[in-house]
Amino acid sequence: MVKFVGIAGSLRPESYTFQALTQAVDRLKALDAEVEVLDLRTMNLPLSNGGNDYPDHPDVERLRTAVKEADGLILATPEYHGSVSGVLKNALDLMSFDQLDGKVTGLISVLGGQPNSNALNHLRLIMRWVHAWVIPEQVSIGQVWKAFGQDGKLLDEGLAKRFDQFAQSLLDNTRKLRG
Repeated sequence: MVKFVGIAGSLRPESYTFQALTQAVDRLKALDAEVEVLDLRTMNLPLSNGGNDYPDHPDVERLRTAVKEADGLILATPEYHGSVSGVLKNALDLMSFDQLDGKVTGLISVLGGQPNSNALNHLRLIMRWVHAWVIPEQVSIGQVWKAFGQDGKLLDEGLAKRFDQFAQSLLDNTRKLRG
């Protein structure tokens, strides 16, 4: 079975980023993939100092172990000031090639304004530098407050189809690259 770790780079209690991540997670599970979501809102992660040891923060080891044992990643970020959230960047900075090298990765962004690819492009650069494999399909949800119903479901059928294609591509490419 293919195993993924999903991480949403938002600390907001009712996070649209987390709702978007959930869309991908649900679709991957429907395709018989195993998915573990690491909720940064509940983890005690320090600011990265570039070092390897964080003995007072066992969640750093939990993060590293989960990612290392996974076949692939789903990274979801709000777009803040035209880029990746600091929360997600910090979580990535707490890891190294030991965890991220070769990971097949799918990217999702949400933003309040018009859809664009700024945060996604920055995430692509970050993941390339740690030798991860980012799939071509990505999801950017602009004007995100209009995207979800009260039940957390997507309101736009076209966006729902993009999530279906995203999940299928992430699973297929992970299987191909993992052999």
